[in-house]
Amino acid sequence: MELNANLPFGPIEQKWDLKRFEMKLVSPANRHKHSIIVVGSGLAGASAAASLAEQGYYVQCFCYHDSPRRAHSIAAQGGINAAKNYQNDGDSIYRLFYDTVKGGDFRSREANVYRLAQISVNIIDQCVAQGVPFAREYSGLLDNRSFGGAQVSRTFYARGQTGQQLLLGAYQALEHQIAARQVKMFPRTEMLDLVVIDGHARGIVTRNLITGKIQSFVADAVILATGGYGNVFYLSTNAKHSNATAIWRAYKRGAAFANPCFTQIHPTCIPVTGHYQSKLTLMSESLRNDGRIWVPEQKKDRRPPNQIPESERDYFLERRYPSFGNLVPRDVASRAAKEVCDEGFGVGESGFGVYLDFADAIKSVGVPVINERYGNLFEMYERITAENPYEVPMRIYPAVHYTMGGLWVDYNLMSTIPGLFVLGEANFSDHGANRLGASALMQGLADGYFIIPYTIGNYLATTNLDKLGIEHPAFTVTENDITLRVKRLLGISGKRTVDSLHQELGKLMWNECGMVRNEAGLRHALAKIPQLREEFWHNANVLGGNDEFNQALEKAGRVADFLELAELMCRDALQREESCGCHFREEFQTPDGEAQRDDEHFCYASAWEYAGDDKQPVLHKEPLSFEYVPLTKRSYK
Repeated sequence: MELNANLPFGPIEQKWDLKRFEMKLVSPANRHKHSIIVVGSGLAGASAAASLAEQGYYVQCFCYHDSPRRAHSIAAQGGINAAKNYQNDGDSIYRLFYDTVKGGDFRSREANVYRLAQISVNIIDQCVAQGVPFAREYSGLLDNRSFGGAQVSRTFYARGQTGQQLLLGAYQALEHQIAARQVKMFPRTEMLDLVVIDGHARGIVTRNLITGKIQSFVADAVILATGGYGNVFYLSTNAKHSNATAIWRAYKRGAAFANPCFTQIHPTCIPVTGHYQSKLTLMSESLRNDGRIWVPEQKKDRRPPNQIPESERDYFLERRYPSFGNLVPRDVASRAAKEVCDEGFGVGESGFGVYLDFADAIKSVGVPVINERYGNLFEMYERITAENPYEVPMRIYPAVHYTMGGLWVDYNLMSTIPGLFVLGEANFSDHGANRLGASALMQGLADGYFIIPYTIGNYLATTNLDKLGIEHPAFTVTENDITLRVKRLLGISGKRTVDSLHQELGKLMWNECGMVRNEAGLRHALAKIPQLREEFWHNANVLGGNDEFNQALEKAGRVADFLELAELMCRDALQREESCGCHFREEFQTPDGEAQRDDEHFCYASAWEYAGDDKQPVLHKEPLSFEYVPLTKRSYK
């Protein structure tokens, strides 16, 4: 396997413009001759499907929901970054580029990150034109707020529902193309495998979630925009249906999987309340603009927060990181919260929580202003906890949120399988070892609206593809593989629920490959996961049949893939003998407890190649160079 990033030549400010000019184009008269499959209909998938259809390509779009509007992108709350510098506070494309490279702890490609910062200014114009109701100042200009890892205000937002509003914009564009018959939508349909013919991705095999029908679809190129794999931890802020099956199937067909151990822990989640929980709820990072994070100065102080005087409070982020305070990046804030809780200063019944307090902000600007900024978030918190955050501080604790790892892609967003493109959270390309807040929406829309229409056109214009139908033997073989896998899942007549096995895997991953890792824990996980996988295939209880709506079968297939992916994550974490961003190996830290990188030995993206179920995966390395943002110690003090 060769890792060729296909980076363009020239100064970084000109790379994308030069690349676009050099790319071959498909004539408007010929685009209708090409068909493209898009798997996923969140921000990246919907924007890509709509944009490609608008150009004239025939698009087939697949989602496992009943409507594209239910994609997990709606859960993004706080905002979307763009280097518009509306606040005139020193922002620029270069500063957004710098902040993102530094925020990712120097484990991302400079060229990709600069392109993302460049395109950010166009995304806002695109979304405003679609009618996205961004917050505005009194003058009518678009408003901005700050987010972690930045000292400027560059985050555009729609109260606390930015993802939902952006998705509605992309959804309307998609529906317009569906009405024009340029897109055919396949809801309630799950991709279960990729079809590769003569080394090129040429189609997918799916299962209809209502009828159970196994069906093949052929195209000239395939796009995966299927999100992240955070649910491998069982408890995460992801929607329950979010899974890794599409990218894991592609991995087993030859697509390299990059940086699987890079998992972001978000610092502002409502704490776990019991073993019965099936997911966690995120409180937007935007709350850290006005909320101050603190714990009591006395250990195990269980007094109500309003009875703890100011002199007995430790605003630990402000104390440790005076330059950024409560707006340090997510990985830094999460580890700091864990440390004070582990030392006995945590709040709540479990002791695994810290306060996020808005008293000072309410006193300064008043309840109406805070309600205007965060009202729906406050309401959601009160509904879940029965506590009014206008009167008492919120309680928060870190939780799994986003995965920076994903399928390896080059500058064109193409995987190591020609014709297979990967967008948004499903790829690894832009965030390195830690994602800055409000950058997920930026990447998804940049990939879908502004990058893939160019790069996939170049692929189609420069590749000779035979016309194929689903009668090709490769589709028959893949369908048979899927049918046998479904039968095997339904044939397990054990006693344990799939959820209980998933929960056990999640606890193991959280403890050994979560917020902190060490060699002993990772080796323990690597010994335990194969045993758990064996338990699954011999003792799981998968009810029902295939020819019906069967969520037990859906869940079993996804957990089976998590049980394989988890092992790769631990293997990747074990070989990376350094701490960087979200990957915090306890053996590699500075005297003051910060991450200690090893740029001499680990300044690369790890890309794993599948070698077979009974063989160890093969590690390939893409060296990372930093010409414009010199490698320095990452500090927010």
